[in-house]
Amino acid sequence: MNQTVTSEQGRNLFAPLSEDEKNNEFIAVESKTYLQDAWAHFRKNKLALISLYFLLFMLLLAIFVPIFSPYSYYEQDLTMTNVLPCAAHPLGTDKFGRDIFVRIMYGARISLAVGFAAAFINLFIGVIYGGVCGYFGGRLDMVLMRFADIIYSIPSMLYVIMVMLVFGSNIFSVLLAISVSGWIGMARQVRTQVLSLKEREYAQAARVMGAGHWRILFQHLISNSIGPILVNMTLMVPEAIFTEAFLAFVGIGISIPQSSWGSMANEARSLLQSHPIQMLWPVLAISLTMLSLNFIGDGLNEALDPRKR
Repeated sequence: MNQTVTSEQGRNLFAPLSEDEKNNEFIAVESKTYLQDAWAHFRKNKLALISLYFLLFMLLLAIFVPIFSPYSYYEQDLTMTNVLPCAAHPLGTDKFGRDIFVRIMYGARISLAVGFAAAFINLFIGVIYGGVCGYFGGRLDMVLMRFADIIYSIPSMLYVIMVMLVFGSNIFSVLLAISVSGWIGMARQVRTQVLSLKEREYAQAARVMGAGHWRILFQHLISNSIGPILVNMTLMVPEAIFTEAFLAFVGIGISIPQSSWGSMANEARSLLQSHPIQMLWPVLAISLTMLSLNFIGDGLNEALDPRKR
């Protein structure tokens, strides 16, 4: 009798579940990764999403307009000087007869390339420098951060002047001048994040399991700080663009005949009273790009930090 009951219980144990019992384990919410969840919340911020589309549209124009346009950014036509916007020249021409629209798009190449390249350089240096300081701490942290304070205490314009005197006015010089002290803000933020995360349970568990210092630093601490790091990086891009534009505006940036938004504003300064519209286009390009990058940074800040949603 007991054997019969036991066999029946065994058969019931492996019997297929009914539909009602299956629905008890139904998960109503779709599982998402961290990046998928961040993108879903980023899309809800309409201002940040429009800014992202505008920046992508600007990048496409900067790539293809100078390639397919019949005009060149440096060829002069003295018979078409200071032409107002028309069908042939949508933004008009400058005092040398060069098409302003093509020059704006070619300047976008330089300004955006300098902005993003400087941000990536500062990101690379700042993450490693700040991560090492925050993780190892002690005397190493004190020495490295005092060295960073000394670099930061010197006005950045002195670095710019020295770099330009040594390497001349070119893109490499501008990148180097911006990156001499631009990484310090990123290093300080990463150091603060690592100091607060290295005593968490998952970091301690990885250390107990025998993980190496670099594995803990990059796979556990830096990866969990990626949100603030990305937000800070998006704010570094407009800062680098503005710095490049300022250097070009005062005449120590990109050399002629190359054009950037700052150099175009500098050239239009002499025609401000007679043809003020020529000053409008580079200033508008700088303002809209910086504004869109700031909106993107705000959107990423809300999307990557659950506490701010």
